[in-house]
Amino acid sequence: MKRLIASSILVSIFLVPSLALMNASDSHLLDGSVGTQTIHVDPLRGVVSIQDNNALSEWNGILDYKNALLAAKLFSKMACVLAKMDLTVFPSLDDISQALGKQASGHYPPTRGLTYTVLPSRVKNLAQYGVPVKDLCRAVPAYFAQQQKEGTALARDPDSCSELQLLSFMGLSICGEIPGL
Repeated sequence: MKRLIASSILVSIFLVPSLALMNASDSHLLDGSVGTQTIHVDPLRGVVSIQDNNALSEWNGILDYKNALLAAKLFSKMACVLAKMDLTVFPSLDDISQALGKQASGHYPPTRGLTYTVLPSRVKNLAQYGVPVKDLCRAVPAYFAQQQKEGTALARDPDSCSELQLLSFMGLSICGEIPGL
């Protein structure tokens, strides 16, 4: 009996704090719109999962910091878009976790927005980008998008853009016609 109690105490001392560090999650109201955004941070896997149920632009996303990959499932277009993340511009995992911890203040360090243009060829093998991306993009066509350099003018139809917001950190625009839709 003493061994059982001792092992339970050891598990409590070592396992519980490590589980607490594994994941941070929060849900908050979106500024200026109708909906909420739920963000789940998994620092051990280097992944941030986002569910944004904004009535005007519902989307789910994955920020995979280990592979520098952004994946966004755009419900209005019924498509998934993958893009390389510029890690010098995106907020770090620590920044996102700290912002979730300071949710009550509602103020986050601002960054500039990024614009991505969807490329016409379809991604054929999502499994190569990992399980989170494969699961996110299941049952919808997936395409790559390329980040546009800041200051370059894009000849695009503004109605072809989907606007995404990550907390108040960053705005992303994914623009271009998705083939077949």
